[in-house]
Amino acid sequence: MELIKQIKECEAQAQQIVEQAKTEAAGRAEKERRKRQQALQQAEQNRREAVEKAAAQAQLEGLKEVERLKADAQHRCRQLHDKAKGRIDAAVAKVTSYIRG
Repeated sequence: MELIKQIKECEAQAQQIVEQAKTEAAGRAEKERRKRQQALQQAEQNRREAVEKAAAQAQLEGLKEVERLKADAQHRCRQLHDKAKGRIDAAVAKVTSYIRG
């Protein structure tokens, strides 16, 4: 009788240990799940920040390129205007000289 009582107590303790282990395992699993979720959220935030930074950098570089191209175009226009003005002045002088005889 005493032996049966001890066996039942051991079985109850074993069941209690199993339940406690299950609870602890579930707690650890939940903690790890939260940890992974937090790591994923941080990685997503880092990715968003990197994309925003790259976009801002690209926009800045694009604006610089536009300014450089505008300056180059203005320079070429001035060169063409100066070249044409010299030819126009020479042609006007030639026509005027021809007319005056």
